[in-house]
Amino acid sequence: MHIEPGVVDGAKILLSYATAAGAFALAGKMALDTIHSNGGAVSLGLRSLITTALVFCFFEVLPHHPVGVSEVHLILGSTLLLLFGSGAAAIGLAAGLLIQGVFFAPFDLPQYGMNVTTLLVPLWGISLLAKRIVPAATPYVELKYSQALALSTAYQGGIVAWVAFWAIYGHGFTAENLAEVGSFGVAYMSVIIIEPLADLAVLAAAKALHRYSQGPLFNQRLHQGA
Repeated sequence: MHIEPGVVDGAKILLSYATAAGAFALAGKMALDTIHSNGGAVSLGLRSLITTALVFCFFEVLPHHPVGVSEVHLILGSTLLLLFGSGAAAIGLAAGLLIQGVFFAPFDLPQYGMNVTTLLVPLWGISLLAKRIVPAATPYVELKYSQALALSTAYQGGIVAWVAFWAIYGHGFTAENLAEVGSFGVAYMSVIIIEPLADLAVLAAAKALHRYSQGPLFNQRLHQGA
C-alpha cells in the first residue's frame, strides 16, 4: 500500500498533512480507549512495542511486490487489532511505517502522510465494525470465519479505496491511471484470501496457549467479553 513517489507531488501533497493529522487524532482516541478500558498505559506501551516490531517485519521482511500505483503488502491489520487492541495496532502501524522509511526507504518519507492515513483510517473503521458484528459477550478466540472475513475485507477495502483516492487526486481520471489503480486493487484484494485464515490461525493458537496469551501483552478481548 505504499504510495509511490510522484503519484502526488507539488502543492497537492499538503492535503496528506491534513489527513495524517486526522489519522493521528483517531490513533490517539484508540490509544486513550485502550488506556481507560483495556489494560492501562503500561500495557499499551508494551503492546505497542510488539506491534511496531511486527509491522516493521511485515513491511521489510515479508514479500511485497509493486503493482500499479502502489505495492502489495501483507499488513495483517485485523490480526494486530484482535491480538493487541486498536490502540496498540494504530501505534504499531504508524511507528513501524516510520522506522521502515527512516532507516530503509527514505524515498518513502515524503509520502508518509498519505501512507499513514491509508493504514490508520481503515483500522479505526474496523475497530467500530468489530463492536457491531462481534457480540460483547464473545471473546475474540471464539471468532467465526465470517466475522474474520468481514474485518479483513473492510480493512483491505479501506486501503484500496485510499490508494485509489491518492492516485486519482494526483493524476486524475486518465485511462492509464485508472488501469493502474484497477490492477493494484485486484492484486491487493487477493490478500483477503490469506488474512482471515491468518486471523483464525493466531486466534486458535491464542486459545490453545491461553496461559501465555493473557496479561498485559495481549488484548483483554482475546479471552473475555467486553
